[in-house]
Amino acid sequence: MAFTNTYYLLCPSSIYKLNPVLFSHHRRKITLSLFHFPMKKPRFLTAASASENAVFTSPEIAKSFDFTSEERIYNWWDSQGYFKPNFDKGGDEPFVVTMPPPNVTGSLHMGHAMFVTLEDIMIRYNRMKGRPTLWLPGTDHAGIATQLVVERMLNSEGIKRVELGREKFTKRVWEWKEKYGGTITNQIRRLGASCDWTREHFTLDEQLSRAVIEAFVKLHEKGLIYQGSYMVNWSPNLQTAVSDLEVEYSEEPGYLYHIKYRVAGGSRDDFLTIATTRPETLFGDTAVAVNPEDERYAKYIGKSAIVPMTFGRHVPIIADKYVDKDFGTGVLKISPGHDHNDYLLARKLGLPILNVMNKDGTLNDVAGLYSGLDRFEARKKLWAELEETGLTVKKEPHTSRVPRSQRGGEIIEPLVSKQWFVTMEPLAEKALEAVRNGDLTIMPERFDKIYNHWLSNIKDWCISRQLWWGHRIPVWYIVGKDCEEDYVVARNSDEALKKAQQKYGKNVEIYQDPDVLDTWFSSSLWPFSTLGWPDVSAEDFKRFYPTSVLETGHDILFFWVARMVMMGIEFTGTVPFTHVYLHGLIRDSQGRKMSKSLGNVIDPLDTIKEFGTDALRFTLALGTVGQDLNLSTERLTSNKAFTNKLWNAGKFVLQNLPDRSDTSACESLLDHKFDKEEHLLRLPLPEYWVVSKLHILIDAVTTSYDKFFFNDIARETYDFFWGDFADWYIEASKAHLYQKKDQELASTSQAVLLYVFENILKILHPFMPFVTEELWQALPNRKEALIVSPWPLISLPRNLTAVKRFENLQALTRAIRNVRAEYSVEPAKRISACIVANSDVIQYISKEKDVLALLSRLDLQNVNFTDLPPGDVSQCVHVVAGEGLEAYLPLADMVDISAEVERLSKRLSKMQTEYDVLLKRLCSPNFVEKAPEDVVHGVREKAGEMEEKLNLIKTRLSFLESTILASK
Repeated sequence: MAFTNTYYLLCPSSIYKLNPVLFSHHRRKITLSLFHFPMKKPRFLTAASASENAVFTSPEIAKSFDFTSEERIYNWWDSQGYFKPNFDKGGDEPFVVTMPPPNVTGSLHMGHAMFVTLEDIMIRYNRMKGRPTLWLPGTDHAGIATQLVVERMLNSEGIKRVELGREKFTKRVWEWKEKYGGTITNQIRRLGASCDWTREHFTLDEQLSRAVIEAFVKLHEKGLIYQGSYMVNWSPNLQTAVSDLEVEYSEEPGYLYHIKYRVAGGSRDDFLTIATTRPETLFGDTAVAVNPEDERYAKYIGKSAIVPMTFGRHVPIIADKYVDKDFGTGVLKISPGHDHNDYLLARKLGLPILNVMNKDGTLNDVAGLYSGLDRFEARKKLWAELEETGLTVKKEPHTSRVPRSQRGGEIIEPLVSKQWFVTMEPLAEKALEAVRNGDLTIMPERFDKIYNHWLSNIKDWCISRQLWWGHRIPVWYIVGKDCEEDYVVARNSDEALKKAQQKYGKNVEIYQDPDVLDTWFSSSLWPFSTLGWPDVSAEDFKRFYPTSVLETGHDILFFWVARMVMMGIEFTGTVPFTHVYLHGLIRDSQGRKMSKSLGNVIDPLDTIKEFGTDALRFTLALGTVGQDLNLSTERLTSNKAFTNKLWNAGKFVLQNLPDRSDTSACESLLDHKFDKEEHLLRLPLPEYWVVSKLHILIDAVTTSYDKFFFNDIARETYDFFWGDFADWYIEASKAHLYQKKDQELASTSQAVLLYVFENILKILHPFMPFVTEELWQALPNRKEALIVSPWPLISLPRNLTAVKRFENLQALTRAIRNVRAEYSVEPAKRISACIVANSDVIQYISKEKDVLALLSRLDLQNVNFTDLPPGDVSQCVHVVAGEGLEAYLPLADMVDISAEVERLSKRLSKMQTEYDVLLKRLCSPNFVEKAPEDVVHGVREKAGEMEEKLNLIKTRLSFLESTILASK
């Protein structure tokens, strides 16, 4: 059915429908602030039509769930429009999640699998709750990574970036992006991500680019963006500044060089020994520092030191408590241009800053004769010449914490460089207040302290990068003027020219800053720029911003999350999300971080092929919020078995329901209701129990879903399905399903099987979407897909007395099963039993005589209920199931007593011999004193275990022998 052009503004409490005429009149202002729905309403197929289209496979004809069907199911969901917000169910508050945009160069790893799983759980749950649900996907242009990839590609063609020129290079990057940029999003689809792909964004899209430029302009207008020369992390190979997040530190072997700095005006014996790992930076020394309380060097304070190999350049010898007198020689060379700590000290003390390196990592003219040498070549040459001049003390092996570029791998150089910065302190204060006043909740709570500490000690943010791929900095300089003083900030070149002409005259010429903005700058605007900012005013955002969650790894809490909070408050007047859910790292089974060097990287796509997407998702969701998760093959195998168990349970349910062609019988199952207490009172005990347990579970998991306690949901549902439903109720239901006398009883069990199983599928669907949808479509009376089916109601009736009563029956069954196992009774053999209890217990247990007999493998005709023990108790095994509930099992029913006595006697003799050998070893001083401690400990443990077994056999033999005597 076709609809007229209608547009909706997504708001927390309602959906505002806009007149198409008014919309077209205000198109420029409103377009990107709205969620534009297609002219045709999403088509929702019924289960029957889905089956007719051969989308799904029933467990009645398939032995197990086929993982290859996952892509088919996913494409069907997408084709039906299920991933788009649905407003047909009323004015519930929308639920919006913006996907942390993976790098366009990326390939799926377990970190992606983790965030996709957790976010999709949130989305699918809230969709089933009836909320208009939107998951906004997208990718990040990844400035450094993408430029590096394309440069390498060009190098393989014999082309240099600088030879190609900026415009042509950028064109090649866009071509690469169009060809390869969809790899990561296609892989994310493979994980079952139910994003609205019609709203997919890219950080260099026109809308997002406009938001980035607007943010820069507004921050500059407020005086929060400035240009200056400060210490940054410099990547010589990439020729750009990089963020702290893009620097990885590793412990690496190197050397500590001890060098003599002669004291000016002193004798040859007057020198200070400096220990450094980077001697090539000495050309940038501007002071030598000692601790003021270090008596060894007190006489030199205030004098000058001569920097080696600089033709006698003097630097002051100063005193500062910053110097640790117990570390190294207690003397520190201060190279402010090439060390973060030295830089801060120089600024505090007013020392000059010398830069000795070019942008490519070679030494510049400040290094004199070493100019033009690579920094590492210069180090070798310098040390050799220092040795020749007698200015060396020693060179010793030393392990250093080396900063390396995350992208290029080369050693990062601390370097003073002219860059653009954002003043962070005023922005940080608002972000701190958001957590203090409860507008923003961080999970787990312990990260509040880390968040607060980082924001309370925040540094200004270097936002410029010396790249060609990215958002070009919207700054234009005036030809012939000082770059640092004479520039204009504008949204585009036309606006820049007008501003420049107003300020400098009509004949002015301008040129744009060649740098681009840090990728994290655009990413920090992601959650609200993807929803329409800046076309939506701050006032509208403050009034209508949807409740939403940000889910991401705790390792980028500072670099991304905190910045998004700051930017969101600054530009929209509100926090961009109400909750931040932080997951941990995925580690290997030994708890090690996954890395190619260790060879322990687990590929999600390979894992999916072997175990299925559902098993992988369920495994990842079992992690505790904020905690690292150790991923092992054993866990994946276990959860693959869980998928199979679910499939087999579905097969059992379907095999015991009316045939789907029998419409009348299938519809009659719907006549059974479970939403009122009177409905439950009519149920037999097993059905009453399992429905009560289900209703308890629904309340518990719904609360956990709302609190984002996904590991609790996974464990509780796993235990209920496997322990209560599969192991107990399915087995108990057979007593009612397979009897012929009472068709109403069988129909009740069928209805309960269907009711409980379909609700299990609903609860598990956010975790395991594929197998649950496949099973759901096979069930009778399916009128809609599971992905959009309503969430189970809460606060449904349950009866704790019924639960306790069935637990008594379970305890009795376990006790009887234990005896059977103890006496090695054949599984097919039925035995007699006398159940002893008070009249109240007998009343409800006896009603389930057929269930007890089935579960315990009792002879139904020889199960008696009484309030007194039988007369032949000496011939029975007595078990206590609980207070007031016992059973007497005739021994003769279970074993041939004489044969069992003979068997146990032989076993006892053999074990006694083995035990005596162990005791003999333990009594030998030679063994106890000379054998390794772990060997002695192992023998003691083995002897203890054998002693317990001997006592058990003796007890059983004594009982059997007394039984024989009693029978005579």
